[in-house]
Amino acid sequence: MNIKTRITELLGIRYPIVQAGMSWASSSALLAGTVSKAGGLGVIAAGPMRPNDLRCAIHEVRQITDQPFAVNVALYNKRAAEHLDIVLEERVPILIASQGGPKEHLPRFKQAGVKWIHVVGHPDHARKAQAAGVDALIVVGTEAGGHPPPNGTSTLVMVRLIAQAVDIPIIAGGGVVDGAGVAAMLCLGADAVQMGTRFLLTPEASLHPAYKQKVLEAGIGGTTLVGPRSLPIRAVRNEFTQQYEVAELAGQPGEELNAIFGSSSLKMAALEGNIEQGKVEAGQGAALIDELVPAAELVERIVQETCDAMEQLWTKRG
Repeated sequence: MNIKTRITELLGIRYPIVQAGMSWASSSALLAGTVSKAGGLGVIAAGPMRPNDLRCAIHEVRQITDQPFAVNVALYNKRAAEHLDIVLEERVPILIASQGGPKEHLPRFKQAGVKWIHVVGHPDHARKAQAAGVDALIVVGTEAGGHPPPNGTSTLVMVRLIAQAVDIPIIAGGGVVDGAGVAAMLCLGADAVQMGTRFLLTPEASLHPAYKQKVLEAGIGGTTLVGPRSLPIRAVRNEFTQQYEVAELAGQPGEELNAIFGSSSLKMAALEGNIEQGKVEAGQGAALIDELVPAAELVERIVQETCDAMEQLWTKRG
């Protein structure tokens, strides 16, 4: 089966399925390479990686597959300049950028033929990114894990708003974990779907087993937005999130809240397995997931579910 959209045509992939760039979970080659080999777009998350580790991961992905893949770079990261240089030097075909403006970087990537996909969470940001010349957008709603937009707008609304605001391809992210969700986003005007939490819960994701189990156990209301209003994270509820929320409700000063937030990290949970004091970042879609599925099998399952959902729509129409 093939599902053709503007994104599959632009990126040269078989299916409109993008594995999100997730620090630690996809800061290596295995998950990204497996997803790309299966027909989706695998993404290496450069965030916590040293430059040489990123180079090695790029080389390893190319040993797994000859299909397109991407590197995700957070532009605010202290190593962002090095990561961007590596993407160019290693001739990575696709860059996914977030948390910063693309304009100053785009000319050299355009010249090199690299496709630039920019992450946005507001129609104004989408218009600016399109005007700057990006090739496509990832549109994220509040359901997403990691850093969703602070405005609290759902993926359902955000995708529709941005689909009406721009005319370049868009990839919807936040709350989607199966083919029914993919079909829904395609109906809203998206050209593909990005999934983070669903691919986080695969054997290939390079996370501590305790982290995966914590996410598997998260039900409805199992995640919360915590942290500064301007840049919150969505994480599974634990002792860290409870401590922060109690302090916030008590009206503690910003310095105290920042100290609590800074005392925890994603690394503590993802690498060390400290799932009570660490930041167990995951999206609301965790409530829909109850098993680990190998990444390649997962891609095929989602494609079949998407086709089934679309067929049901046509059946109902008739």
